[in-house]
Amino acid sequence: MSDAKAPEGDPTAAASGGPSQPTLLLILKVFLTAGGVSFGGGVVAYLREYIVRAEKWCNDEEFLDALEVSQTLPGLNAVNLSVVIGDRLRGVAGACTAVAGILLPGMIIVMTLGVLWEDRRHNPYITQFLVGVAAAASGLLSTVTLQLGHRQFTYVPDVFILMATFFVVAVMHISLVIVLITIGPVAVWLYRPGSARHSKEIPVPHPHFRDRHHLLRH
Repeated sequence: MSDAKAPEGDPTAAASGGPSQPTLLLILKVFLTAGGVSFGGGVVAYLREYIVRAEKWCNDEEFLDALEVSQTLPGLNAVNLSVVIGDRLRGVAGACTAVAGILLPGMIIVMTLGVLWEDRRHNPYITQFLVGVAAAASGLLSTVTLQLGHRQFTYVPDVFILMATFFVVAVMHISLVIVLITIGPVAVWLYRPGSARHSKEIPVPHPHFRDRHHLLRH
C-alpha cells in the first residue's frame, strides 16, 4: 500500500491529480476587473485575456464553446458567458460570483454617469470620446474573433457557414432567430457524433474544467 500523501488544496482536484480549483474570491476579482475595464462593449476580449491567457482556467477551444452557447441564448453575451465559465469552475456558487463580478462595475459606473450625463451630453469632447471608445471596442472584438476563430478559416464548410451567416444577418438583415433555425441544423449535421469533423474537434478538457465535464456526462 502506498504511503504517498495527496497534495493539499481542493479535495476533488487532489483525487483527480489536477490543480486546485480557483477560489470564489479569485473568480470575483477576475470578473470584477474584466467588468470594470471593458469599456465600449469589449468585455468578451477582456474575459478571454484574463480567463484564458492570464489565469489559464480554460483553453481557447473551451472558451469558444462557452461563447457559442452564450450567443445562442437570450440575454447579454457577457452575462451568459460568465454563467457558463463560473459554473464550470465552481458550480452554482461560481456562476453567481462571476455574474456579480461582471455586472457590478458597469452598474455603478452607468448609474454615476447617468446622473452626470444630463449636464454634459452636449459637450463635443465627450461625444468624440465615446466615438473613439466604440472604435476601440470594435477592434477588440475583431481581434478576439480572429484569435478564436482562425481554425474555422481552414475548413471549407466552416467558411461557407461563416459567410452565409454574415451575409443574411449583415446584408439581408434577417432575424437572428430565423438564421439559427435555418443555418443551425446544417452546422449540427456537419458536427454530428460520429462524423469525421466531430472526431477532429473534440478537445482535451482543461484540468480546471475536467471534473465539471465528468459530472455533466454522468
